Amino acid sequence: MNTLIERIIKTIAEISTKRVSLMEVCGTHTMSIARSGIRTMIPKHLRLLSGPGCPVCVTAQETIDYTIELAKNKGIIIVTFGDMVRVPGTTSSLEPYSPKVIYSPLDALDIADSNKNKEIVFIGVGFETTSPTIAATVLAADKRGVDNFYVLPAFKIIPPALDFIAGSTRIDVQGFILPGHVSTIIGSEPYQFLATKYQMPGCITGFEPIEILSGILDLVKQLANKEAHIDITYRKVVKPEGNRKALEILYSIFEPCDANWRGIGTIKKSGLTFKQRYKKYDAFKKFSIKIPKSKIPKACICGNVLLGINLPLDCKLFGSTCTPLTPVGPCMVSSEGSCAAYYKYGGTIERDIGKKP
Repeated sequence: MNTLIERIIKTIAEISTKRVSLMEVCGTHTMSIARSGIRTMIPKHLRLLSGPGCPVCVTAQETIDYTIELAKNKGIIIVTFGDMVRVPGTTSSLEPYSPKVIYSPLDALDIADSNKNKEIVFIGVGFETTSPTIAATVLAADKRGVDNFYVLPAFKIIPPALDFIAGSTRIDVQGFILPGHVSTIIGSEPYQFLATKYQMPGCITGFEPIEILSGILDLVKQLANKEAHIDITYRKVVKPEGNRKALEILYSIFEPCDANWRGIGTIKKSGLTFKQRYKKYDAFKKFSIKIPKSKIPKACICGNVLLGINLPLDCKLFGSTCTPLTPVGPCMVSSEGSCAAYYKYGGTIERDIGKKP
């Protein structure tokens, strides 16, 4: 093992002597922690929980069902990132309707140009990392005069979800490993309420194991010293003020709105909707579709997993009925989902079995 990593782990063990739960809220962190076996490196009383850091996973069942109903219309082409294709809705997933999978939102405009006789709907799922690029795509569509392109705005904003978690009496969390990608856009300032309102520490980290461990060390130091502030150990990318240009583009197209999160419910000002000037691109406004009553799959506990109330291994469906090939809930579908991480890298997290918050 790298000598520096060994020193960090040793220092964490020396400082952290009490039971503590830290939550990461980034799907890339979720996978990196599981893949590298970080849970097996740190003291057993120091628990790492995965929060609502997977944008596909927190998308409401009603939104999934609306998208599926939209896909049934032969005059509409659904365009999406790959993780959305196999997410189970109430009656099916998008997969039977052959949506177009793209890697850049701008590709959706090319599809629109090549299919003038169709309506192109891009599924706008993502946090502050993704939404500025989609805002830029809307600007490009407006400049090019593309009139058969729409976005289904299902975006989420991270800080309001953290406010919910920090203020909940159901969730056992003492500090946050804050997301690197999102923070590249929004900076550290939007998280300050964690320290001032809740006296909870936070640390923005990178994604390599040594970076995550350094962030954990920062948090246990703050807790040991009874301090609470928002630190950045990912300074090569993240600035306190964030990326002002990206934010400018984002909020020129969208504005905050209330949003429904799977497992949480409605959180005020935690989503994004089109400003009046650009509402002509809003798929929800363009297409009036009745959907059947949405139902969460029976026995699926994705909602509790997203809040750190349960571990994936607490679910009776995990690894039997629910696998990556036969997913029951979105946490097993997404490449950033907690259940997918536990399934793929279970050997590094076995000691978490049966340990609930």
